Amino acid sequence: MEFETLITLTTGITLLTCALAVAGLHAYAAGRAQRQALVDRLAATGQGAPTGRRRRFADLDRRLRRTKLGRKLELRLLATGLDVTPGEFFVYMLATVAGLWMVGQATLAPFFGPIAGLLGIWAAVQFLNWQRQKRIERFINQLPELARILANATQAGLALRTAIGMAAEELEAPAGEELAKVANQLALGASMDDALGELADRLPSRELVVLVTTLVLSNRAGGQVVSALRNLTETLEERKETRREIRTQLSQVSMTSYAVPALGIGSLFLMNGVKDGALDRMTGSPVGQGAVLVAFVLYAIGFVMIRRLSRIDV
Repeated sequence: MEFETLITLTTGITLLTCALAVAGLHAYAAGRAQRQALVDRLAATGQGAPTGRRRRFADLDRRLRRTKLGRKLELRLLATGLDVTPGEFFVYMLATVAGLWMVGQATLAPFFGPIAGLLGIWAAVQFLNWQRQKRIERFINQLPELARILANATQAGLALRTAIGMAAEELEAPAGEELAKVANQLALGASMDDALGELADRLPSRELVVLVTTLVLSNRAGGQVVSALRNLTETLEERKETRREIRTQLSQVSMTSYAVPALGIGSLFLMNGVKDGALDRMTGSPVGQGAVLVAFVLYAIGFVMIRRLSRIDV
């Protein structure tokens, strides 16, 4: 009797285990399918990682994203719109630093190898800043049209969420891509304040902050959002023209800021070309190394000062 009871209990536990295993596999498969569908949807709108090509350095990319530096780098890459992962950019930057190190050491002197490597890191950071600023400028130029589309949509009786989705479809990149991210976040349950706040963080500018503030306040308290957007459209058009005039007037100053350090680096090649080995002898003593470092610091200060003096915020 006890043996039959034990057999029945064992059979029941086995059947229950099999049923739970089947249910677990079904839930796991359904979860993977939902996750893949979400990734495909975000990739199609530009928010997720594009699946058009195979990603390199996946292990390094996962480890880098877990660090604070990797998360900052990921946000900066998202703001630039580049189709590059943090791991790929990090490897490319290291390759550039190593190449410049070897070139500086071989063509000038061994002392200039580390300096050339540091210049490689600076060039990579400046490249990201340049790409980000270029994307911000393009987005700012699209803001008047964006405000006009939102005003027309809300005047026609559409909700603000629907108006943002419609603007994402009609506008070209980068405004279309960024608004598509906002629309996806709203569809996934994010609040209007959070979605628009992340947009302002990705592409910081005074014009976008004004537009986001107008939309957030109108969404919270209601009010005449149409008239506010109409007035904002005219203001953005005027600021757009003013920024264009200022950028044209300061173009020569901007080129000067890059020409000054370029002349300094060119003089080193000139000295080494006039008398072979001159840089080796100059950097062979602590005094010469100190003089070179001071010269590079002065060139860097001059570059920063010219850039600061030529920066006019409108």
